[in-house]
Amino acid sequence: MTQQETSKKLPPQHQKHQPGKEHQMDPRPESFMENYQAAGKLKDKVALISGGDSGIGRAVAIGYAKEGADVAFIYLDEDKDAQETVKHIEATGRKVLAMKGDIGQKAFCEEAIKQTVDELGGLHILVNNAGEQHVQQEVRDISEDQLKRTFDTNVFGMFYLTQAALEHIKHHGCIINTASIVAYRGHGMLVDYGASKGAIVGFTRSLASNLAEYNIRVNAVAPGPIWTPLIPASFGEDQVEGFGQSAPMGRPGQPDELAPSYIFLASNDASYITGQVIHPNGGIIIGG
Repeated sequence: MTQQETSKKLPPQHQKHQPGKEHQMDPRPESFMENYQAAGKLKDKVALISGGDSGIGRAVAIGYAKEGADVAFIYLDEDKDAQETVKHIEATGRKVLAMKGDIGQKAFCEEAIKQTVDELGGLHILVNNAGEQHVQQEVRDISEDQLKRTFDTNVFGMFYLTQAALEHIKHHGCIINTASIVAYRGHGMLVDYGASKGAIVGFTRSLASNLAEYNIRVNAVAPGPIWTPLIPASFGEDQVEGFGQSAPMGRPGQPDELAPSYIFLASNDASYITGQVIHPNGGIIIGG
């Protein structure tokens, strides 16, 4: 799907399973970084990305590999999408490790970090990207199970992976978290998701302060409307059809358009940047 095509309405569609499957989307997102021109910015680094099987995580994983990094990624249960991502990373000539599991489980997060270090020889970059969201018209309809599940994936998994990774991420390493425009603008039907993404912004700023003396940088990216599997897996067909049209640029963004933000924050180009949030969102103004 080209950027020009995304200025048109999307075909109505819905997926019943979170966080969604990219190979079932129509049109397919641009997430393979096919036109990206690499410059060796991450040569011989090792990166771990949660939610790296599709969408933003996939584009970041492939982009990192193109920049010279070996890449491990975590996915929940989207085997076909994960295999597709592995194939594209292998095509760059870099090593790849795909790990299936639930980041809401601390023991799994610890094992994922250990396996990454054991098989790829270290860890320099952690990207906490996996997330889920569940639409509810009324805040009273958010069940205890849904609330716990949202925070298990979006917040606690981020904590677990970070805590386990810090034993291995040394000086000049970095952590990059995926926040959301919803943390700043809110969304009436995504109250628990918005709360979790607000927590990520606070986590990013506080962790950056905590780790500054160790020269470990911590930043976040807060995407606007991006065409990823999470969209048809969350919203009804009529909402998907108009997705992203209200952005000033008149269209949803593509995962390939976000990945360079993560590449920049992971590279030496961002050596004096920590505790900050980048806002790739199609022109929506955040702050003053």
